[in-house]
Amino acid sequence: MKPNKPVNVRRSDVMEKVSAVIGEHYLSPLVDGIRARGGRMVLDNMTILLAQEFGFCAGVRRAIDIAYAARRVFPDQRIYLIGEIIHNPEVNRQLDEMGLVRLPWQQMDESYEALTPDDVVIIPAFGVPVQMREFLEEKGVSIVDTTCGDVMKVWRRVKGYANSGITSVIHGKAKHEESRATASHARGDGGDGHYIVVFTSEDARVVCDYILGKGDREKFLAHFRGAMSEGFDPDLHLQRVGMANQTTMLKEETLEIQTMLRDAVIARDGNELNFHVFDTICGATQDRQNALFHLLEQPLDAVIVVGGYNSSNTTHLVEIAQKHQPNTWFVENAACIESLHEIRAFNTRTKKEELTVLPPEAADTSCRWTVGITAGASCPANLIEEVIRRFAALRGCAVEAE
Repeated sequence: MKPNKPVNVRRSDVMEKVSAVIGEHYLSPLVDGIRARGGRMVLDNMTILLAQEFGFCAGVRRAIDIAYAARRVFPDQRIYLIGEIIHNPEVNRQLDEMGLVRLPWQQMDESYEALTPDDVVIIPAFGVPVQMREFLEEKGVSIVDTTCGDVMKVWRRVKGYANSGITSVIHGKAKHEESRATASHARGDGGDGHYIVVFTSEDARVVCDYILGKGDREKFLAHFRGAMSEGFDPDLHLQRVGMANQTTMLKEETLEIQTMLRDAVIARDGNELNFHVFDTICGATQDRQNALFHLLEQPLDAVIVVGGYNSSNTTHLVEIAQKHQPNTWFVENAACIESLHEIRAFNTRTKKEELTVLPPEAADTSCRWTVGITAGASCPANLIEEVIRRFAALRGCAVEAE
């Protein structure tokens, strides 16, 4: 069967209608108005400060546009989506209601075998592993690809490493969709390249110790089981290493790991010729992190981070905020704000939504309360508006429609 090429659904006659629906589902005149006023909204007893950069990035908006367009271009065909288009439950709920059927991204089960050339399959913004893409092409399905351009830049980098005999050290979560896709490209054109995924500085220390000849081979292999390429041999494949990362990681952590690896290679070799690096942090991710740092320089009583709980870039915003403002709450939507006394906030350490008691000042409407708000790159503006309106209403503040 002749493999199918990706289908371009972003036709001018389609996108005009798609834009109108996207605006209805996800945009917010209120949030746009606050942006236009420098990110500040002053109410009776409450001030809202928005980060300069937050919410949908260009890659996320493009992925959603394409998914909506696919439904219009293929109105009568079965459309499948591999996993989640992005990590936001509201967006994925809207796609479910449009009749898109989910395929598991963890592995190709019988639902993949049942695909036919009449079917349409949407690849999410994170991309998919090479083997999965090749399977879909051979099946002859119509492929609608929403992979982010920043992710594909990383793929080109790690493929280049592999083709040059360099092992990719990927800073990311080994089970994350993007990292798994990147790891598959780190095998190179010949499929014999190697990679290892490190998530924390502790993971990086294990790698560095082995580079310095202080590691235990069996303990090393056990530590990175499921986070390295098949046939990975630390005695062979840590001789030449190249850094890359999941695009949504915290930049300061990536830089820390990068420095650790460089120093280890220099200590072993006397130079850094066998260490390679290329900045693969997504620009939108970095912009949102920088904007949050700037927001945290302002006097704030609390910070609310809005977004999907399984969103990596949003989680890192929470981690940044918590280091500077103890009253930081990670919420999925406005319903999490139950009252001025309690809020259901996601705990990034326990990975659970927990009922959190707000400080007494939150309920004291006789004094001004200043709240900083930001959101991950996969969070739509309408959810941010709902959070603003919910908190303002609880404090008895009227928010005028824009």
